[in-house]
Amino acid sequence: MCNFCNRSVNWIIRRDKPGDFHFAPLQSLSGEALQGRYGLDPNALDTLVLIEDGNVYVKSTAALRIVRRLSSRWRALYMLIAVPRPVRDFAYDSFARRRYRWFGKRDECMVPSPKVRERFLVDAVPEGEMASDDAAL
Repeated sequence: MCNFCNRSVNWIIRRDKPGDFHFAPLQSLSGEALQGRYGLDPNALDTLVLIEDGNVYVKSTAALRIVRRLSSRWRALYMLIAVPRPVRDFAYDSFARRRYRWFGKRDECMVPSPKVRERFLVDAVPEGEMASDDAAL
């Protein structure tokens, strides 16, 4: 529902040529299943989560690991990983608190094309699935 989040997902999809990333809202059945599987706080519903090769990354680390894998000049942003995580996450949290004010929100999410729809996890994830795939929540 967050306009910034919606635009970010679309931005990632356009730059993720191999289609490696799959998406699920944290509030969805898939998101809840993945949170349970990886021991994430089910109340932390306003943060970016990346599950990559069985490892979980959140907030600024998740964002930087995503841009690192995209086919674009944005990969250079990964150099910010050298900034200590508490500093990066402070900036992330500050931005996140203001994102609705700056970008607004909508009552409904986008309706993706059938090809893009395949990249969204909409139902509960069966045990064992997604073991090697990556997901951004």
